[in-house]
Amino acid sequence: MDKDGMRLETKATHIGQEPDPLTGSIVSPIYQTSTFVFPSVDEGAARFKGERDGYIYTRLGNPTLAALERSVSALENGEKGLAFASGMSAISSVIMAIVSAGDHIVADKCVYGCTFAFLTGILTRFGVEVDLVNCSEPEQVEKAIKPNTKLIYFESPANPVLKMVDMEAMARIGKKHDITTVVDNTFMSPIFQRPLDWGIDAVVHSATKYLGGHGDLIAGIAVGSHEFMEHVAATTLKDLGGVLGPLDAWLILRGIKTLPVRMERHEQNAMKVAEFLENHKGVEKVYYPGLVSHPQHELAKKQMTGFGGMLAFELKGGFEAGRTLMDSVRLCHLAVSLGETGTLIEHPASMTHSPMTPEARSAAGIAEGLVRISVGLEHVDDIISDLSPALKKATGF
Repeated sequence: MDKDGMRLETKATHIGQEPDPLTGSIVSPIYQTSTFVFPSVDEGAARFKGERDGYIYTRLGNPTLAALERSVSALENGEKGLAFASGMSAISSVIMAIVSAGDHIVADKCVYGCTFAFLTGILTRFGVEVDLVNCSEPEQVEKAIKPNTKLIYFESPANPVLKMVDMEAMARIGKKHDITTVVDNTFMSPIFQRPLDWGIDAVVHSATKYLGGHGDLIAGIAVGSHEFMEHVAATTLKDLGGVLGPLDAWLILRGIKTLPVRMERHEQNAMKVAEFLENHKGVEKVYYPGLVSHPQHELAKKQMTGFGGMLAFELKGGFEAGRTLMDSVRLCHLAVSLGETGTLIEHPASMTHSPMTPEARSAAGIAEGLVRISVGLEHVDDIISDLSPALKKATGF
């Protein structure tokens, strides 16, 4: 049981989901408004100065967004959460609140393609140095640190190869050198992993994925200390304006109510699909931290309470075999994104990680023939029955 006296499943059901105190509605209202009326000039001035609590304008705060922010912050064991218009808005806003021209970032070589593009193609244009290393080897991170290093950024498990990073080791390095550490926790959700518990400073999510869970919205979330999140809110969130709409915030709140049970089913199905693929003659390699064969399986057991619903694999026959497979499935949808109720299958090299050069993908361990699957909530036998004939067509096995 966590320090606030609630277990995760109870938090997901109740925190940020309280009945409306005005009407007794068991479902939180949607405050679908752009602005808020002040009772007087003095009250409006006091709110702008931060002398009194109250809402001003939805870009600066909204009750529905505040409910979502409290909900995810509680799940992550953080002090404060912030909602954003997309996962990339959360990632870019958090990073830009940390670094300035002349500063240096150490980031993992294997990150989501658009995160890679933001780090190496946008920030560098404004005078921020970025070095990409294998954060799974703490000594590489330590060696890359410079006097102007302000941020260590990584994903764990990393998209798309499910590589783990030792978060306790990264937090230790960050504190030793007074460097902020940020991790993308999208793949695991707070149900299976809570990086702040390991000493990480801030967590980001594409809430589009498991938090929303139904493939019907775009959103991002960041969680950290009250001081740091207030800094982000007052600078890059406010001034860049990547603010989530109230309706989408409400939809995520609804999704969070079922997040624990969904994640349990995603994991059960993914484990069975991973075991099926690992025993298939046409499959060269399977990447899933729940498999004993995963090189960081013990680390996964240490810092995660579940292994998630994401996996990747390489086929014998490489890219062309993968293309045939993805064109042959019927139940699994050929689509990017992840974490919704249905199973999604995609080709990272030509889709999610196409912003990376072939050389950068190779350095990150992303093979050109790698196939990524977001395992859904269907009956697992139906998922495997869809993959079996497609695999036979693609590999001959």
